[in-house]
Amino acid sequence: MSLLAAQMYTLRDHCKTAVDLAKACERVKKMGYDGVQLSGVVELPGDEMQKILDDNGLKCCVTHISIDAMDNNTEAVIERHQKMNCKYTAIGGFFPKEEWTRDLWENFIVRYNKIAAKFVGSGIKIGYHNHSHEFAPAGGVRPMDLLMSKLDPENTWMEIDTYWVQHGGADPAEYIRRAAGRIPCVHFKDMTITPQRTPKMTEICDGNLNWPRIIEACRYAGVQWYIVERDAGDLDPFDSLARSCYNLREKMGL
Repeated sequence: MSLLAAQMYTLRDHCKTAVDLAKACERVKKMGYDGVQLSGVVELPGDEMQKILDDNGLKCCVTHISIDAMDNNTEAVIERHQKMNCKYTAIGGFFPKEEWTRDLWENFIVRYNKIAAKFVGSGIKIGYHNHSHEFAPAGGVRPMDLLMSKLDPENTWMEIDTYWVQHGGADPAEYIRRAAGRIPCVHFKDMTITPQRTPKMTEICDGNLNWPRIIEACRYAGVQWYIVERDAGDLDPFDSLARSCYNLREKMGL
């Protein structure tokens, strides 16, 4: 059976205290999830966070933190993740306000590779989570392609987000395959469309993404953790996670 995790950012409004986080983790476990991604929840010391996870039979597969924390508080980040037995962290993305150029992205990649080198030997590896703006051309090239070709494959990993790749007009399965060997965790998020032609997030298998093809690509690429997320949508966030978990287990065989 594949490992499914709930991206706790989905439940961010219900995880603002340690008590509420523990209650949310209990509900997530009962849905059938094996782990969580800790993002957008109350900030707790690593040992306290690990106790909540242990009490509920969950593992932390990955976190999202800021690039400044990675760069300026490297040892503290490493220590916290080691206490949580979490091998992976990532930034949620690079969101520049400067002029959109290839050099802008090239310079970011140089900086990120230097930061990644600071984690070598720690047992913690840093990654990049995409949105859709990485598919907007910069100097004739997609920044996403620069990231995948120039981020150090030994020291960094890619957290491909299926919804945002599709939102950017690209093929989620293709990018997952291209990340083979460096994508331990993937973000699963489905997309539907409104009558006004506006893309909209929805539960896995309730939208228009090609899940059999995406899952086949994940297996090819060596994905370990399938992380379910929904930033916003119609269903209550707990009901959303429960439905996606059911669909992945019962319809997709994960």
